[in-house]
Amino acid sequence: MRLLGIAGSLREGSYNRGLLRAARELAPEGVELVEHDLRGLPFYDGDLEAAGDPDSVTELKDAIRRADAIVIATPEYNRGIPGVLKNAIDWASRPALASPLAGKSVAIMGATTGFAGTARAQQQLRDALEFPGALVVQQPEVLVSEAYLRFDENGELVDEQTRDEISALLAELTSTRALVAA
Repeated sequence: MRLLGIAGSLREGSYNRGLLRAARELAPEGVELVEHDLRGLPFYDGDLEAAGDPDSVTELKDAIRRADAIVIATPEYNRGIPGVLKNAIDWASRPALASPLAGKSVAIMGATTGFAGTARAQQQLRDALEFPGALVVQQPEVLVSEAYLRFDENGELVDEQTRDEISALLAELTSTRALVAA
């Protein structure tokens, strides 16, 4: 099974990229997680789309199509979803009736230095994924607050409870994906 990992942060050392690294380590046997970098995506523009998807958009959509399921790690910026991640979903939701997100199982997790653990951003992300028809795993939730306490100086996730939560989320995602494929 192939999972596509998407971080909602562009920063190399972000905690959310750290969550994806941990997910790659914790993935069940036979499950591969491959990250897709959102750098280089232009802002969604209907005129640009009408002229033909830019290469970076085609690459994103192809990566989504090739994946069996998606894992998104999102920070929370100003109590909401990061613009770069919303932009990627806007592109991937097109065309409206043939989105590569349609029927795709998606797991969401997030880390922040604050106390809310990205709850608001995750809810906005669920809402944004609803229209194109993605199948978002509802439980377990991975809401990592005070992320600076959960990662070591090398950016590696060392908090065992969070690692257990990610393992449980991946188990749910892969079992849900198996049911959808059946």
